Amino acid sequence: MQDTIRHIKESLKGLYPPEEIGSFIKLIFEKVCRYSTVDFILCKNKTLSPTQHQQITAIVKRLQKYEPIQYILGETWFYGLRFKTTPGALIPRPETEELADLIIKRHKNDTSRLVDIGTGSGCLAIALALNMPGIKTEGWDISTDALKIAQENALSSNAPIKFRQVNILEYSPSPDEYGKYDIWVSNPPYVRECEKNEMKDNVLKYEPHQALFVPDNDPLLFYRKIGTTALDTVKPGGNLYFEINANLGNETVNLLAGLGYRNIELLKDMQQRDRIVSAILP
Repeated sequence: MQDTIRHIKESLKGLYPPEEIGSFIKLIFEKVCRYSTVDFILCKNKTLSPTQHQQITAIVKRLQKYEPIQYILGETWFYGLRFKTTPGALIPRPETEELADLIIKRHKNDTSRLVDIGTGSGCLAIALALNMPGIKTEGWDISTDALKIAQENALSSNAPIKFRQVNILEYSPSPDEYGKYDIWVSNPPYVRECEKNEMKDNVLKYEPHQALFVPDNDPLLFYRKIGTTALDTVKPGGNLYFEINANLGNETVNLLAGLGYRNIELLKDMQQRDRIVSAILP
């Protein structure tokens, strides 16, 4: 096992920071050998089987091409829950965990209707549904691939969520949807095309661009459409939550203010960057 650890470190040296390589090693041994953190410490002198060695070598080769570890292993953790991950949906991120935590703290005991728009892998909707059992949760997405992954994750998590294929940019509520919901939450595409050069290959080459990028000339198009539509579909006094582009915090706040929203808050993430906007329906 020690030889294999050295092989991983040497193969990935210079491609990733040392601390990230250390994280990869633990994840790889958890996946391939089913080692817990304690097992990893106690079994360092154990000899791996030829099959295990082959599996680890294959994983390392994919990491050398900057393929995300979450896609290679087919799973990741989000808000204490294990989720299936495939290239059909964005990889869950820590910033979105902060959004989940905020909503759960504010609405844990509510009995409401909530929609997660652009649900992707379903991680946010599922975390909310399992931690706020009184809330009826829906997950919407334009992508059939993402919805398939979300449904599998909900089934494996025993999360009672209704999924629906919706192109939010073309969505018009039916009469029975007026004032139907209490909370709308969304982590929509928000990376501007001009920001691509700031992103790493593991994102650009492997994650779905449809879920990432917006045009430079209209970077708030999803926030405008969702904020406008929510005026009809969310009850007066209901809540709107967004994960946002950290470079467009004030612009997002001004957009919602112009639509008549009140009690608008711009909140920072753990990196002290503008990341969440919450607002109350007029």
